[in-house]
Amino acid sequence: MKFICPLLVVKDMDCSKRFYQDVLHAKVTVDLGANVTIENAFALQTEESWLSFTGLAPDKVKTCPNQTELYFEEPDYDGFLHRLESMTEIQYLHAPEEMPWGQRVVRFYDPDDHIIEVGEPMDCVISRMRKQGLSEEQIAKRTGFSVQDLQKFE
Repeated sequence: MKFICPLLVVKDMDCSKRFYQDVLHAKVTVDLGANVTIENAFALQTEESWLSFTGLAPDKVKTCPNQTELYFEEPDYDGFLHRLESMTEIQYLHAPEEMPWGQRVVRFYDPDDHIIEVGEPMDCVISRMRKQGLSEEQIAKRTGFSVQDLQKFE
């Protein structure tokens, strides 16, 4: 068996496609109208189509469950935040923050209240820490990687 991708149920496909394309610069790789694949990583399905396939009643489709998210990494994290700040329609779960291991992340909602997280890749985190003058031992302690593992990020 092979896992293919997660599927998100959406109310307005055009709105959702625009969101993923504009905010995350995601590319649509398959567009079948009611079903769209984003960069072969996840799919969007209209609620109407989803209900017809599953036989669920409309009241069984919950919005804003706050228990799952789609996770993305952006090497130009500061540039992404700058672009995100200019988008007035973004509803934040929380402002950008630095996690205890040094990675910077931001979480916000898509048009159907699915949580989106965008984080700084760990190679960028480690590079930033090196530029700040932290020793390999300090970086290892902060990130949870071993000093040996940090060599993979050179």
